[in-house]
Amino acid sequence: MAFLRRKGLVGGSKDFTNVLGIDEGPAGKATGSHMRKAVAAYQSCVVTGVIDDVSNDFPLTSFGGEWSGFSDRVMGGVSMGSLEREVVQERRCNVLRGNVVPLVGEKDKKAGRSGFIQMATELALDPSVSRFVDASEYDGIELDVLCKGDSDAEMETFNVHLKTPACLTFDAYRSTFEVVNNGEEWDTVRIPWSDFVGYGKGAESVDFSPSELRRVGIVAIGREMDVNLCVSRLGFYSVF
Repeated sequence: MAFLRRKGLVGGSKDFTNVLGIDEGPAGKATGSHMRKAVAAYQSCVVTGVIDDVSNDFPLTSFGGEWSGFSDRVMGGVSMGSLEREVVQERRCNVLRGNVVPLVGEKDKKAGRSGFIQMATELALDPSVSRFVDASEYDGIELDVLCKGDSDAEMETFNVHLKTPACLTFDAYRSTFEVVNNGEEWDTVRIPWSDFVGYGKGAESVDFSPSELRRVGIVAIGREMDVNLCVSRLGFYSVF
């Protein structure tokens, strides 16, 4: 463990209690120290099929992107969260922790906004060339997760949010997944592209397509909950 900590593979932390909290908003700035290699040293996530397998220093992704944390606080919410690199059940992973408090204002209800915390990363290897990646050769998103929530519920629900050029600031294409809430079992979740539904004016007006993906987020949203979600791998999958 000490070796992994020295290498930056575990032990990093990003507290985003007070960072910019717009859902699907612009990426935040890194707060930890890390060494980013030249762009040429990385491969695009659509070439390898891997967005993050936690093999790089935290908070970098496997393809050279960077994880950031967001909450609802900029919208007047009080949800709090952090994103950390740890070893859980013998796997290195990114751990999304915090407390989600629902938004109760009338304007929030009318706009369909909810309390949330999330971890998110842009997907393009070199945004100066293109901000989007074409994942249409794959069949969906795949992630390895473990949930250690404080509730007595047998299962917990989380979202994956994707952004495309159709999405305005608050828009996203969303899908919900369930995970066993026992803190002991790693589970592989597959979400086909057909499960993603547009939320927001822009996303609702255009059918989802994975041919121009800009960003992916893993989100705890919409209800009061204590969050402890571990993610050891995130990528794309194909059904052969």
